[in-house]
Amino acid sequence: MRRDLVLSSGFLAFARHVGFLSAVEEAGLEVGAVCGTSSGALAAALWAAGMPAAEIGRELSSQPPIRSMRPSLKPWRGLIRIEPVIARLRPLLPATFAGLRRPLGLGAMDRAKTHHLLTQGPLPEAVAASCAIPYVFQPVTIGGRRLWDGGAVDRLGLAGWRRWRPGRRALVHWVEGTRGKEPGAELDGLEIVRTPPSGASFFDLGEFEAQVQEAKGATAAALGRRSGGPD
Repeated sequence: MRRDLVLSSGFLAFARHVGFLSAVEEAGLEVGAVCGTSSGALAAALWAAGMPAAEIGRELSSQPPIRSMRPSLKPWRGLIRIEPVIARLRPLLPATFAGLRRPLGLGAMDRAKTHHLLTQGPLPEAVAASCAIPYVFQPVTIGGRRLWDGGAVDRLGLAGWRRWRPGRRALVHWVEGTRGKEPGAELDGLEIVRTPPSGASFFDLGEFEAQVQEAKGATAAALGRRSGGPD
């Protein structure tokens, strides 16, 4: 049965999302659309563009995040410039959502703390906006709105996903224990894979491959199979 994928926010939880997507690939799950927020937005966008999970893992673990960060000249808008993030994404992603292989929704927040699910327009900028932690990163301006990480108000973006994809089923990857509004009753009726927080920092992503395998195992179990085959 075809399902959408929803990837939660989670501070630098790249390994968790790579493991989740690896299990989805191995299970041969039929996927409709993909929805992601913050680190989930980055993994979801690369996967929706056709990059396999293993390659996403290599790309996102190639260096500590701090190495690509540049201080802002306007720290009152955010301590870290967002332009280098957008520049790194441009060779990896289509210029717009229209160039993706699958429909994609990305969770962002405006200055009034209203959640928005971005589904069209400039893609690298939308991913960067969804990753722009308030006060840490500068916002990204899209369509005249300044946008930040949507996980600050909705870590999964399920209300936006349901408005965008009414009546669809979803497999949800929920990375636990990070800041932002946690999901509640909106999880009812959905298939959930829960994994621990990454424990990563801008200086060190930690035991990346071990986290990949842990998330992969949890996802395989949720799908009713182990990595090596059916239960």
